[in-house]
Amino acid sequence: MKADILVIGGGIGGTLAALSAARQGNTVILTEETDWIGGQLTAQAVPPDEHPWIESFGCTETYRKFRNSVRDYYREHYPMKEDAKAVGHLNPGSAWVSRIAHEPLVAKHILEDMLQPYRSNGQITILFDTRTCSVDMDKDRIKSVYVRKEEKETLKLEGEFILDATECGDLLPLAGVEYRIGAESKEMTGEPHALEVYQPDDMQSFTQVFALEYRPEENHVIEKPEMYEVWKSYQADFLDHLQLSWNIPDADTGKSKKFRMFTQGEKLGLWEYRRIIDPELFQEGFFPGEISLINWPQNDYWKGAIIDVNEREKDKHLYASKQLSLSLLYWLQTEAPREDGDSGYPGLKLRPHIVGTKDGFAKHPYIRESRRIKALETVVEQDINADVSPYEGVRSRKNSVGIGAYRMDLHPTTKSHRLFYARSYPFEIPLGALIPKRVKNLIPACKNIGCTHLTNGCMRVHPVEWNIGESAGALASFALERGLNLKEIYQNEDYTSAFQQELKKLGIQLHWPEEVGVI
Repeated sequence: MKADILVIGGGIGGTLAALSAARQGNTVILTEETDWIGGQLTAQAVPPDEHPWIESFGCTETYRKFRNSVRDYYREHYPMKEDAKAVGHLNPGSAWVSRIAHEPLVAKHILEDMLQPYRSNGQITILFDTRTCSVDMDKDRIKSVYVRKEEKETLKLEGEFILDATECGDLLPLAGVEYRIGAESKEMTGEPHALEVYQPDDMQSFTQVFALEYRPEENHVIEKPEMYEVWKSYQADFLDHLQLSWNIPDADTGKSKKFRMFTQGEKLGLWEYRRIIDPELFQEGFFPGEISLINWPQNDYWKGAIIDVNEREKDKHLYASKQLSLSLLYWLQTEAPREDGDSGYPGLKLRPHIVGTKDGFAKHPYIRESRRIKALETVVEQDINADVSPYEGVRSRKNSVGIGAYRMDLHPTTKSHRLFYARSYPFEIPLGALIPKRVKNLIPACKNIGCTHLTNGCMRVHPVEWNIGESAGALASFALERGLNLKEIYQNEDYTSAFQQELKKLGIQLHWPEEVGVI
C-alpha cells in the first residue's frame, strides 16, 4: 500500500497528524495497534489534563472544536437537565482534575467524525489492530514500513514521509533513528535537576486504567487477585505509606498526602478525581450510578520498564501492573477504610462498555514516557522550570510550531524512584524538536519529540500531544509540496516563516500572550 504520508500510531498525535496532512491535500495511511483511534482520550481512558487558560486560549482551533463538540454531544444526545445543558463549561463528570472529564467512547465518536470526510474520499486509510514489525532503509531514508495485523500476512507500506506517533516511539529503533530513553545526566542536558549519571532504564511509571460505576446498595466484589497479598503489603522504600492506602506521594514535599474516597467540603476525594459521569447532571434515574476512570497514584506501576526490554520482561511487568490495578479494586471493594468507620465499597462495579473491552480495563496502558528522538533542538528544563529559567517568563521561539503549558511533573520512576514537580512557565515548541539529526524523512508526532526525561512530563498531556501531531502532519505536507527536506526548512528563515504561516492558517497558535504566568 502506498500513500504520500504514513502515520504509524493512532493516538492523539497520530490522529491529528493524519487529519492535518489530509487537510493539506495529501493521502495518508494511519495504523493503530488497537481498534480505537485517540490514544489517551480513548484507548488509554485518560480524561484531558490541561492548563488553567484552556477555556479561553492556549490550544489549536481543532482542539477547541473537539472540546466544544464533547460538550455539544452530551447536550444533543443525552437526557441532561436543562440547567446542566445551560452551563457553558459543561464538565460531564464534574471532575476536579479535568474541566471536561467525559467518556472515552464520546471522544472516539468525535475523532472519527473529524476524520470521516477524508476516509470517505479516500485520502485517509486506517489500519486497525496493526503493529509495525520492521523497516527498510535506504541510507538515511525510510523506504518502507512492514506491519502485521495479529498473525496475518505482513503488509508493506510506502510513503514519502513517515510519522512515528506510537506510544513508545516504536519506529525509532527499527529505523535506526538516534534516540534516548530514561533519565539523562547533567552532562548530557545541562539540566540542574538531571541525574549525575545517565540511567536509560529510569522511566516514569505507567498505569493500567479501569472504569468503575458505584452502586452503593449492590455487591460486585471481584475474585481476589492472584497478587493481592503482594500488593496489599507492598511499601516502596522511597515512600512512608503502603501502596494500597489513602496516602499518595506528594512531589512537592517528598512525603505522603492523605486523601479519601469521596469529596467532602474542601477535602478532595479520589473518586471524583477523574469521574466522567455525574448523574446529577442528567435526568433522574438515567444513570444508576456515578462512573469514574481509575488512574490514581495507587495504581502507578514503577517496578520495571516496558521499553527496550525483552518480551518476557515486558510481559512480566504488564501482568504485574494489571494485578496492581485489580488489587486496588479489590482493596477498594473489601478493605479500604471508610469515613463512617466501616471498610470497603462492595458496590464498585467494573464497566467494560465504557472502555470497549471485556474486562473493564482500558485497551492500552497509559504510557507517560516514550523514546525521544535526538533532535536538532531539544527542549530542556531551563526552558520551562520557573525556578531555574533564565528567561523570566515564556521563552519565545522564533521558529515556534505550537505551544503548551503544564507543570513539569514526573510520576515515580522505575529506577531512581524519584518524583519531580516544579513551577513552570508555558512553553513554545521549536521546529527543530520535530526534526531528527540524521534520518531525513521521519517526523515524531507525539511525546517522542526532542525533549528530555524532565520536560517529557509536559509534552505528554492531551493538548500538547494534539498540537505536536497536527504540526507534524503539516510539516510533512509542507515539505512534500515544496520539494524540500526537513533540514532545509529548519535552516532557512524564509522557509520556516512560510511554514509558520501555513500553521496559522490551520489554526495553530504559535506564541503565548504576554499575560500568562507561572503555573
